[in-house]
Amino acid sequence: MSATPSEALTGAQSLVRSLESVGCEVMFGIPGGAILPAYDPIFDSTKLRHILVRHEQGAGHAAEGYAQATGRVGVCMATSGPGATNLVTPIADAYMDSVPMVAITGQVPSAAIGTDAFQEADICGITMPITKHNFLVQHVDDIPRTIAEAFHIASTGRPGPVLVDIPKDILQSAGAFSWPPVLDLPGYHPTTRPHAKQVREAARLIAEAKRPVLYVGGGVLKARAAAELRVLAELTGIPVVTTLMARGAFPDSHPQHLGMPGMHGSVAAVTSLQKSDLLICLGARFDDRVTGKLSTFAPGAKVIHADIDPAEISKNRTADVPIVGDCRETLADLVVAVQEVYAAGTRADITAWWKQLDGYRTTYPRGYDWPEDGQLAPQYVIERIGKIAGPDAIYASGVGQHQMWAAQFIDYENPYTWLNSGGAGTMGYAVPAAMGAKVGRPDTTVWAIDGDGCFQMTNQELVTCAIEGIPIKVAIINNGNLGMVRQWQTLFYEGRYSNTGLNTHSNARRLPDFVKLADAMGCMGLRCESRDEVDATIEKAMAINDMPVVIDFVVGEDAMVWPMVPAGTSNDEILAARDTRPVFGEDQV
Repeated sequence: MSATPSEALTGAQSLVRSLESVGCEVMFGIPGGAILPAYDPIFDSTKLRHILVRHEQGAGHAAEGYAQATGRVGVCMATSGPGATNLVTPIADAYMDSVPMVAITGQVPSAAIGTDAFQEADICGITMPITKHNFLVQHVDDIPRTIAEAFHIASTGRPGPVLVDIPKDILQSAGAFSWPPVLDLPGYHPTTRPHAKQVREAARLIAEAKRPVLYVGGGVLKARAAAELRVLAELTGIPVVTTLMARGAFPDSHPQHLGMPGMHGSVAAVTSLQKSDLLICLGARFDDRVTGKLSTFAPGAKVIHADIDPAEISKNRTADVPIVGDCRETLADLVVAVQEVYAAGTRADITAWWKQLDGYRTTYPRGYDWPEDGQLAPQYVIERIGKIAGPDAIYASGVGQHQMWAAQFIDYENPYTWLNSGGAGTMGYAVPAAMGAKVGRPDTTVWAIDGDGCFQMTNQELVTCAIEGIPIKVAIINNGNLGMVRQWQTLFYEGRYSNTGLNTHSNARRLPDFVKLADAMGCMGLRCESRDEVDATIEKAMAINDMPVVIDFVVGEDAMVWPMVPAGTSNDEILAARDTRPVFGEDQV
């Protein structure tokens, strides 16, 4: 579609031209009455690829997966009312995990707003707490500026979702299109440069600390700062832990990496935070899943907290040295400042600290037990997928036990290879997120690691994948249950398994039969039930690249995720396995 800056366009044409001009290449959506005018010029666009999903939630998660895998802004589109409200879950998910996304929704005509018109919903009001910003476009001439501002807000500072709601009459009206527009965002000035004095103070504490830890969060990945992190880590020799949202920011194979902290983190990682005297927190937010009972978290540690969002500083844990700024710039400045302090002769010996932590790594290595009844160990399945697909593949996970096992038993060597719903914990995330990731990085192998519960929430997007030529691979870790809920029922509800059995596991009658379901959706369906079939089944899936592949891995139903810090308790009470005493005991620092 072509236009001169002074040419009159309809609002719908202006919207499409604006998306093309801002660099949008792909969008995920479903048409409907209020947004329908926008779909007519999409038909003529040679720059925009629109992928017709089967549910708006799938559109939102696909936009997230695209954004997380590529670093670009993900775009989804829906109509008014239920179309828009079906985007609420992925918008909330993107907000919690700081994913740059623009959601475009149609709205009833301007004159009908507030009258409870057919398919009307106040989507701006509904999403106000879960968007970085949202817009209700009130004049056709505002469309180019609004789209430009939406992409700018979504992708700068702390990334996040932005919603643009456009009434149908605005899409149908004529107006003047001009590009580039002048942005009008008074008060929006994200701080990217860290304060030099704070950086110098942080460097002094780092050089003096005897038990320091680099506590790395997803903000390091959002800042594209993995290389700078490695430089600082190797300069200082300090142990590194990477949160669930930061897996891949630091190589798992690196000798300084202790693993993932948190409720299901490694004993060494949890221990390092708990016993440290200095936490260097980079782009993390002291989430409750990491801290456990907050009042008991890392009681002897001073805190350096670097984050681009000033609202996160001292929100949960008071920072001794707050640093507001982009993690990449902060890390680069810290490297220089630490080198200067070292050159001046200050550098604490952390040899004893490493000896202590290596003891935990040796005593509590990563591991699991095989089911006594001979069924597949889910951890083994996920471990083998990681080994066979390799560190260059992308792994998108649903939420629950399989999510934790995927975080634990796949080795992440590269950034942007691990996609999951961390903050919101959204079941159904994996399949559409994998779809979006594969669209954004078509030459990369993409695995969705899902549970039989999660898979049944959004598996219809496999039809989208089959039709659109998006050959993702899906591993269903099928234990016949809502596994994490069942684990809690086992541990905390005396084994009273209320409404957690899914009936997907029974040999007599599988409801549904995932292999048949996959075949019906235009995918290759496979099933694996024994250890000696695992590698061959994965390799068969790896060899199929002209259609999506779904593998039903039938695994034992009683496997649990360990280690575990029971909810609401101190990290001091971490359990390495069921029926063991807490790890921490006589050797408190």
